[in-house]
Amino acid sequence: MSSPLDRVRAALAAREAAGLRRVLRPRASGEDVLDLAGNDYLGLAHDPRVVAAAAAAAAEWGVGSTGSRLVTGTTELHARLEGELAAFCAAPAALVFSSGYLANLGALTALGGPEVAIVSDAGNHASLIDGCRLSNSAVTVVPHRDLDKVDAALAAADLPDRLVVTDAIFSVDGDLAPLAAMHALARRHGALLVVDEAHSLGVVGPAGQGAVEAAGLAGEPDVVRTVTLSKSLGAQGGAVLAAAEVIDLLVNTARPFIFDTGLAPPSAGAALAALQLLAAEPARVAAVRGNAARLAEVVRALGVETVVPDAAVVPAFLGDPRRAVAAAAACLAAGVRVGCFRPPSVPPGRSCLRLTARADLSASDLGRASEVLEQVLG
Repeated sequence: MSSPLDRVRAALAAREAAGLRRVLRPRASGEDVLDLAGNDYLGLAHDPRVVAAAAAAAAEWGVGSTGSRLVTGTTELHARLEGELAAFCAAPAALVFSSGYLANLGALTALGGPEVAIVSDAGNHASLIDGCRLSNSAVTVVPHRDLDKVDAALAAADLPDRLVVTDAIFSVDGDLAPLAAMHALARRHGALLVVDEAHSLGVVGPAGQGAVEAAGLAGEPDVVRTVTLSKSLGAQGGAVLAAAEVIDLLVNTARPFIFDTGLAPPSAGAALAALQLLAAEPARVAAVRGNAARLAEVVRALGVETVVPDAAVVPAFLGDPRRAVAAAAACLAAGVRVGCFRPPSVPPGRSCLRLTARADLSASDLGRASEVLEQVLG
């Protein structure tokens, strides 16, 4: 008789043979490695002021929120974070979730449904894809940044309501969605535009208020934004920024909000402190984009396909997943940690290293990165 785990073992063996098996690699405290893989874009995760704010929140409110947001999981700290986040992003209102992933699931499942047609960019993050799937909506996936296909899909939809769903900055390619043109199409067809600002908050726009604000759409009632607190703000959690009635709907119907334990107070305190530092120190925004441009120049000079980055993400497309895994391992062995993306995170043939810039990278850091990349990819 076969074991009930035989199918599991066969699936793992198939992934191993295709170069797609993943394993956990715990980071060691105090390791001497240059991190170009994490999403701490503004260098705030270890900022003493942010760490102190997390500790102060833990001392005042405890290490956990003790319940869902509608029971005991909403503190004055959560309300303050929501108010300051909305004000910074020029949004009507904000609602904090325990992760950016859940913010996307909550927004799309609450706004979607059997009477809703969703048009989704092929390059969208997995959390948007999963939100679309769970929404019970009719979903049309259109080619990456193809406005003509968005227009056609909206015109062909025969359901009463419509959503257009897109990342602002795409998490692997690092390019910017054409938000102003996309919003014009959405409005023409009576659709809401839902934009995931995970990789643009703190990086896009002169003050880091994000791509929606930079496109002049922050005050539009038919735009819904999601953000994460775990990238530029160096903490944990997510939020939806939208019109007050959209926030009211989420409070009443978004299952990832209603049934999940609220964001832990230390994370809320850290995110609030980081947001205040971002507002007070906008030079970080230009610094991270400048460092991303320098990393892209290094990759391009090595003859490896990349992009002109619109934010902090710099891909180095290598094609074969095995080559990408080997290159990432070689970089780490030389003291530089880089991301490694393979299917299903990227389409077949588009496996890549993903470099993420930070505002606090020094000239010495960039020189070290250049030397290692030349050694590994040259």
